[in-house]
Parts: sequence; C-alpha cells; structure tokens
Amino acid sequence: AIGVTVFIYGLVSGIVKLDDLGLHLMQKKGQAFFNQLQRKVGQKILAFAPILMKTLSVVGTAAMFLVGGSIIGHGIPPIHHFSQQLAENLGNIPTFGSVLAFFSPILTDAVVGLVAGAVAVGIFTIGMQLLGKKH
Repeated sequence: AIGVTVFIYGLVSGIVKLDDLGLHLMQKKGQAFFNQLQRKVGQKILAFAPILMKTLSVVGTAAMFLVGGSIIGHGIPPIHHFSQQLAENLGNIPTFGSVLAFFSPILTDAVVGLVAGAVAVGIFTIGMQLLGKKH
C-alpha cells in the first residue's frame, strides 16, 4: 500500500511540474541537434500540459461523483438493494445483459452522486442567500 501511495504522489507531483519541465527544455541554448530536439519536446509538453489538466479536472470530478454516490448508496440500504436488483434483472437480458448489469451500478452511483451534489449546492446557495453573503 505504501508503494502505491508513493507512486500516486510521485505521479501527481510530476503532473504538477510538467509545465516547468517543458519551460526548462524550451530555454535550452545552442544549435546542436540535441538542444533543438529538447526545445521541440519542451514546446510539445507546454502545449499538452493544459489539455492534460483540463482532462484530469473533468475525469476527477466525475470520479468524485461516482465515489460519493457509491458511499451514499452503500450507506442507504434501499438504494443499495435497488442497485443490486437492477444489475441482477439487467443481467438476465439476452445478449447484452451482462454488459448492462456491469454498468448499471456505475450509473446508479453517478445518479446518486449527482443528486447529492445538487442537493448540497442547493443548500449552500440558500444558506448563503439567507446569510446575505456572496459566494
């Protein structure tokens, strides 16, 4: 478990410093082929870094909704049983049943996470309005 944690933290720190690496490579001086190659690689890294960050923000947000929905769903027995029963029923459908059964708990977790998130945002917004504060 410690090795996985170290790997994840190292990966995240590498992603955070990606643009610094690109800038460092672009600032290399000289005409040698290797220096020109480093500058090109640096340009590509700098162009790729914002795309990676935007992608990770969307994927990370979706993952948080799924994880949150799963935690809530497992903590509320009727939701948990609904998800299990839905997967079982879909699994009985010929041809695509196993695929539908696989994805149905994921979809259930996503819906629960989105609903919980919407409720939380609604409560926060109403609370801020009642307190007369801007958010």
